[in-house]
Parts: sequence; structure tokens; C-alpha cells
Amino acid sequence: MANESRPCLCDIGDRFDYESRGQEVQAEHIKAYVCKPPASTDKAVIVIHDIFGWQLPNTRYMADMLAAHGYIAICPDFYVGREAWKPSDDWSNFDDWLKTRDARKINKEADAVLKYLKEQCGAKKLGVVGFCWGGIAVRHLMMTYPELKAGVSLNGLIKDSDDISNLLNPAFFIFAEKDDFIPLRQVFTLLEQKLKKNCKVSYEVKIYPGQTHGCIHRRREDINPQDKPYIEGGRKDMINWLNKYINRREKNEEVWKFIVPYRRLCKTWITPG
Repeated sequence: MANESRPCLCDIGDRFDYESRGQEVQAEHIKAYVCKPPASTDKAVIVIHDIFGWQLPNTRYMADMLAAHGYIAICPDFYVGREAWKPSDDWSNFDDWLKTRDARKINKEADAVLKYLKEQCGAKKLGVVGFCWGGIAVRHLMMTYPELKAGVSLNGLIKDSDDISNLLNPAFFIFAEKDDFIPLRQVFTLLEQKLKKNCKVSYEVKIYPGQTHGCIHRRREDINPQDKPYIEGGRKDMINWLNKYINRREKNEEVWKFIVPYRRLCKTWITPG
């Protein structure tokens, strides 16, 4: 994505030469890419693509990486069959193209994906990650769907009108120091200050030094060895955030697990022998 004052000249970066391990499925009215871990699990993560769409090998690589860490990973086509942006497209048409692909108007698609995960995959513990355009979508979904227990937004554009203080569950925001499209002042004034003032759940804002837009999933560490620590570190941070909050037990669940054995103990103790 880009600074709203000028057109987005979003660089696709290093397009991965990668053969994905999952399969494409139909989730009601949209297609989706799904990759499952070797062992059965009830944990799942929705992976939201950037402007280059759900079939970009880089994004499927990230989904497969999540599956390798024990999650059912699903990357839906949130453009619902409409063409993704191509690097060869005329950037003067980008604003008109984007108007028909509003990252804050995806509830119908999110409902279909959540239903698929719950009914077809047995998923009970859910999270979401998104890149660029998908990073905006993550912020929206984390303020809309309480069943999403953790969110990671990577390089998502920030608008003055965004109210990100109503997060329902913990969210992690990743940015790059040298992002030409999201100036650091926007991160500090439009995001971090609002979170500090009003947010009532856990959050973290992290800026990776020396990095550019899309560094976590659009750059290959073998081609950019100087950036390898940040590329790998960002991916590790993303996984750690999901692990921490998706696997977290709810407080009422912890209390109930304590109360039930205690009641049984009391019953045994007061019953005449």
C-alpha cells in the first residue's frame, strides 16, 4: 500500500520460485488456498494477501510456513475472482482499481472462511495475519470478530479516519523503518498514540530497522543476506505472537477447570462412608 497523498508504487519484491504444498478449495462463494499441518489440530490462521492477490507464491509460502508450525492455514481470494494488481499495470489507474477492493468491506468473505474453518476443518482457535492490503484487513477483522484471538498486521496503510482503539483481542503491528509508503510519523501519530490512549487489549508496534515495505514476505533471505536477520526475525515474531495468544486459555475456562475438580473433591469429602 502507499501513502494516501500519492499513488502506490508498491514493489512486488523478490517473487518466490516456490511450489506450494497445499490445495485450493471452495468456501461458499470464494476460492481459498489451504495448507494443513501433519498432525491434527484445532488451530487455524487466516492469511490475507496483499494487492498482488491470493495466488502470489510468496503469500502461499507464508501459509505453508504457518502450517509447518502447527496451524491450519487458509489464504482466501478476498478479491472474489476479480483480478489482482500486476506490477505491469498502469499505476495511474490504481486508485480506481482499489476502490472496488476495500479491505474494510470483507465481512461476507470472512464469514464464509470462518464457517469453512469451523465446519470443514474443526478449527476452534483462530487467528489472522495480513500483508500490505491484508494488513488493513487484519485491523478491520480484529475489531469485528471476537473469535479471532490474535492478529498480525504487516505493513498495513494507516488512515486518519481509522479507529483502531476498538481491538477485541491482541494485535501485533509490524512496520519497516525505510518504508516509502508508510512514513514513521504515521505509525507514531495515527496508530501508536491512539492505541496508547484507548486500546484495552494487548498490542505491540514494532519497526524493523533498515527495512523496506513488505520485507517480511516479499524478500528472500538468500538474495538479501544483509537483511536475513530481520526477515527471519519478523517471521519468528509473527509466529510467537500467534502462539502466545491463540493458545491462551480464557480466564473463565481456567476458573471452570479449577471449580469442577474442587466440587468433586468436596462431594467426596462430605459424603458419608
